Amino acid sequence: TRMRMLSNLNGVADKTCATFELGRPSLSTEQLGALRVAYDRAHDYAENPQGWLLFQGNFGSGKTHLAVAIANQHLDRGQSVLFMTVPDLLDHLRSTFAPSSEVEYDELFERVRNIPLLILDDLGTESATAWAQEKLFQLINHRYLHRLSTVITTNVELDKLDPRIRSRLVDRQLTIPVMLPLPDYRRSDAQQDVDLLSNLGLYGGMVFENFSLRADTLPPEERRNLRHVYEVAMGYAQEPQGWLLIMGNHGSGKTHLAAAIANTRKRMGDQVMFVTTPDLLDYLRATFAPSSTVTFSKRFYEIRNATLLVLDHIDLSNATPWAREKIRQITDYRYLAHLPTVFTTAQKFEEMDSLLRSRLMDGRLCRVLAILAPDYVGGNANSPRRQKR
Repeated sequence: TRMRMLSNLNGVADKTCATFELGRPSLSTEQLGALRVAYDRAHDYAENPQGWLLFQGNFGSGKTHLAVAIANQHLDRGQSVLFMTVPDLLDHLRSTFAPSSEVEYDELFERVRNIPLLILDDLGTESATAWAQEKLFQLINHRYLHRLSTVITTNVELDKLDPRIRSRLVDRQLTIPVMLPLPDYRRSDAQQDVDLLSNLGLYGGMVFENFSLRADTLPPEERRNLRHVYEVAMGYAQEPQGWLLIMGNHGSGKTHLAAAIANTRKRMGDQVMFVTTPDLLDYLRATFAPSSTVTFSKRFYEIRNATLLVLDHIDLSNATPWAREKIRQITDYRYLAHLPTVFTTAQKFEEMDSLLRSRLMDGRLCRVLAILAPDYVGGNANSPRRQKR
């Protein structure tokens, strides 16, 4: 219909709340819960579009589908709505300056600025020219000041946006934030990509069944401590909730236990990434090479949104500012989204990065286990002594 065409929704009539897929078999319990929350928020907003709704998530996480579903329901009721990606909107505004344009700039800008419901998709992917940033701020600020119903989707960190725009988006009196910490559901090879990045194949032999509790060699206190850590790790592997930090000397067994958790979850079908911190940073840096076939953003989101992320040997004491920032961004996102994450470190708490330490000390999310036993000596081929810490 003409109204659908004017709303820019002609090609997405099939994206509704009814067609949104809630039961994705590859997702963890936490991710399915986040998906349900996002769906409920979108459904409620479609019924009564008041204030702003901000969807944040990875490429292909479903945020655009939900935003379009809101627009389609609004349109079906005969109400005015406009759906546009931010880059397309700015292109349309620029095109009005062409001599052949049939629409005046002021006319188009006024229509977008005052439409009863505006859906802005992919905020943050636009060209960062001064003109574009200024026009975008004028639009968002007008709708902010007049409390006009607006839905926004983005896959970038809010602190990467224009500070003026970010300040509007974080106003909790107006904006409801909706996090979608999910992998791209459109890509059947998502686990294959994670497998390529993950070191887990090197630790495939590290399972709970062959972990040595050293009952014959450790003093009673260390023996009891090691069994306790082992049992907590086994419980976490069965139901990974929140974060787990395993501390201990090099060769004490912490990597074996972390790998055992990862191997258990992988056998259960989870998307698991097990990686040492230096390797993770190398994977990210490699995306800047001219021969790279994958963008930094794509790889960063794959790591950040893994169903289970195991960061082995985390130590930022000698990290560059860039490396420290990237690890902080990954961990901070997973902290806010409550995504299952396991860390191992040989550092003492006071030696750790201050921001990461503050997250790890949050007892509501993170459980800290310290292995008292010294470096393991001897044992079978799968013992921690044989593997790099």
